[in-house]
Amino acid sequence: ADVLPDDAVLAVAVQRKDRPEAHALLHALAELHVHGVPVSWRPWFADTGARRVDLPTYAFQRERYWPEPAGRPRQTATHGGDADFWDAVERADLTALAAQFGDDGAALDALTPALPVLSTWHRARTRRAVVDGWSYRVGWKRTDITADPARPGVWLLVTAEDDLADGTRAEAVTKALAEVGADVVRLTVDPVGTDRAGLARRLADALADGPVTGVLSLLGLRDQPHPTHPAVPVGTAATLLLLQALHDTGATARLWCLTQGAVSTGDGDTVHGVAQSGLWGLGLVAGLEHPQLWGGLVDLPDQVDATAWDRLARVVTGSGDEDQLAVRPSGVFVRRLVRSAPAAPDAAERWRPSGTVLVTGGTGALGAHVARWAAANGAAHVVLTSRRGERAPGAAELREELTAQGVRTSVVACDVADRDQVAALLARLDEDPAPLTAVVHAAGAGESGLIADTDLAAFAGVLDGKVAGALHLDALLGDRPLDAFVLFSSIAGVWGSGGQSAYAAGNAFLDALAEHRRGRGLPATSVAWGPWADGGMATGEAQRLLARRGLTAMAPAEAVHAMRYAVGLPRAALTVVDVDWAVFAPAYASARPRPLLDDIAEVREALHARAEEQPGGVADALRDHLLTLPRPERVRHLVDLVRTHASAVLGHAGTDRVKPQRAFKELGFDSLTAVELRNRLTGATGLSLPATLVFDYPNPAVLAENLLDGLVPEAAQADDGDPAEAAVRQALATIPLARIREAGLLDLLLNLTDADGGPRDESTDEALDLDELDTDTLVRLALDGTDS
Repeated sequence: ADVLPDDAVLAVAVQRKDRPEAHALLHALAELHVHGVPVSWRPWFADTGARRVDLPTYAFQRERYWPEPAGRPRQTATHGGDADFWDAVERADLTALAAQFGDDGAALDALTPALPVLSTWHRARTRRAVVDGWSYRVGWKRTDITADPARPGVWLLVTAEDDLADGTRAEAVTKALAEVGADVVRLTVDPVGTDRAGLARRLADALADGPVTGVLSLLGLRDQPHPTHPAVPVGTAATLLLLQALHDTGATARLWCLTQGAVSTGDGDTVHGVAQSGLWGLGLVAGLEHPQLWGGLVDLPDQVDATAWDRLARVVTGSGDEDQLAVRPSGVFVRRLVRSAPAAPDAAERWRPSGTVLVTGGTGALGAHVARWAAANGAAHVVLTSRRGERAPGAAELREELTAQGVRTSVVACDVADRDQVAALLARLDEDPAPLTAVVHAAGAGESGLIADTDLAAFAGVLDGKVAGALHLDALLGDRPLDAFVLFSSIAGVWGSGGQSAYAAGNAFLDALAEHRRGRGLPATSVAWGPWADGGMATGEAQRLLARRGLTAMAPAEAVHAMRYAVGLPRAALTVVDVDWAVFAPAYASARPRPLLDDIAEVREALHARAEEQPGGVADALRDHLLTLPRPERVRHLVDLVRTHASAVLGHAGTDRVKPQRAFKELGFDSLTAVELRNRLTGATGLSLPATLVFDYPNPAVLAENLLDGLVPEAAQADDGDPAEAAVRQALATIPLARIREAGLLDLLLNLTDADGGPRDESTDEALDLDELDTDTLVRLALDGTDS
């Protein structure tokens, strides 16, 4: 007070003991700015890439349209208190360095000649740190799970007809299950000729004799190509059909599936059942879409003896949460995702492009990024393939771009799913003066569809380019020397992705093929990618949805660097993803435990924090609260619950856009968002809900009625009203409001309630929004109208 002039109207603190100096100063300047004091912000935004943008031409209403501030780039932990110095070094900014050294001109003069080298070194180190943070691998660890108490009961064993090997295995499995106390019922099916409806009827008959503890399928062991869709092994196609048929029966017994040699548990354990590996991707998605129906996957060793069968029987009848296991002569192993060891400084330099580099899917977004990198780093000839070749969007422009860099570039029309076309392409490359040194298989297409809605033709369509193309390249290249053989896989094949069963199966196959090639002494690297920025399978709204789930799109330059790093590693597969586990893990594990992620510290912390936030159980608290409410209020409460979670899944700031009677399909739900909503509601209610939730129940109002039936016992609901109300509610709950309106009955119903011809809100005497009406409001209006 002694140093302030008498006419001072504002004082701000530029130093605070509880804040860093830069933060406190920035806060002070902001306070001055909002009080009208002119402040120049140019120095703050210098060298950040920030730019001015035009304001929207309309007033902001209801929602905030400003982008959330990203802040300044995060510094690596190695910077310590020298972040400003290293930022200046990375930018090779002599002016900023001069400010760091102050009056020490001699030090600056000594550093200046070395600045370009130091800047390059620091950028490489920073990039390596980023890639290290994105890098994970699948590992296996031994477990004593076979010591868990058994839950034998009755097991349905599904085998293939006319398969001598299956018959022998079925006898061994039956004996092993019997020895742990289980009774076995056999069901043999034709894995190729059986249709969905027929299989569902046979399953219903088999399950009708009494409660079944579990279903164990040997169908996945059939690895010959399907006669109609060769890209799909018979066992994978049959398992897809079995999942769908079990879903159709409403079965609750969990399905376990067997493979043999489809995974590698570590050194000395090679993959020899590559064709069965896609079943692992399908199973991962089944665990997401049908968490109450799916049991798990068990991989058998090459030679299965009595001990292995006994371990299998104890695994499937055990009481634990493990759902991805391998039985080996040395014991039982469980699958885990773990962080990859930090990269060696020279890992990314071990592959330098030269000669001819072939990129399948090269005109797509990811393939184009790889092509640009290869052209800029030593390739003499870059060959880009796609089904349409030069006619693919952007293909001609990409070829001109690479040619302008002085690199010979060919864009070739080649369907890699066609073996003859691949053979002809490789024959032409053999005649090229620049020898083929590397192959990057980035071809492939995604799909979006729940398992229950995916037919075999659609499933095969996804696998054609990705799986068949990889197989043709592997077979036709043989053992010729290559610097790199890179397969573009996806995290869908590592931990699954709702609505992408075929895509997950194809990518799991690529990971196994890379393991198989490495086992044969050939170069192979499979990279399971998370989402890429500036292209890739997820773009636009899909990319924003993934970001809300904790999966951030990776910058292409860093992703390509990660690919180089992966090629230099002594292992066949690497998972590269920028994931916020605190966001991703709770949603991923909302429907059931996911032991796959147990060995990641951030996941354990996130799940522990969620458990502490919900000590009494959200589902129990919801039930208790509902029991204190009259029935109409219960439904309204659940409608609000559904609208809240639906709005969050769709990325809306509030629930205004999610009307109780608006169809989920009209709101923009697809198979991916349907699974996410199901997972959220499962966590909130504790109910076993199907992945087809938004397709089975057309809108939030009808879904809320169904949730109430599952949460509150019928006896508790029986005391809630007279028969007339129950009858009206039952009728209206099953008929969408739109159908009532189309039939001309809505106006008649509402005219009964108000002389002015429409319903009104009693609290405001205003007309009600018809799209806001829920079933209970309609019931009340109907009963009030008939009484009057």
